[in-house]
Amino acid sequence: MPTTRTAIAVTAAAAALLAAAGTAAADTTAPTPSASAPAAGKAPTGDGARALCKRLPSVDAHIDRALARLNGPVTERGSIARLQKRIDNADAKGDTAVSTFLKDRLAFRQSLLPSLNKRSTDLDAVRTWCGTQHFPAKVAKSAKGSGK
Repeated sequence: MPTTRTAIAVTAAAAALLAAAGTAAADTTAPTPSASAPAAGKAPTGDGARALCKRLPSVDAHIDRALARLNGPVTERGSIARLQKRIDNADAKGDTAVSTFLKDRLAFRQSLLPSLNKRSTDLDAVRTWCGTQHFPAKVAKSAKGSGK
């Protein structure tokens, strides 16, 4: 029976391979790092507070832009009012699938408001803390695309 012989040969080969791998794994020891070896990379020296204080104005501007967009008028793309208007138009046409899709997007956008407001409040506390630590804050650059 060729299949029986093949199965026995494969099983024997697998057992031999596992036995050899087991002894090879037992012989290896973890290499000890030498004291004279240079570090692979520069280790962090702080908790990132200085960098956070430096980025604070741009993070604040980013959150303010997002809040302004969400709370914007019907004419502003990305605003909650514009999305509500699109839902009203879809309902008027009887497009229930589109209306359902847009309502899900509206629910998500409305859920962003409390989160962004909380982040803005938290940033005010961080700004106060950065002022007491004498970390330099970078001056906020003008927003990209604001030259309308």
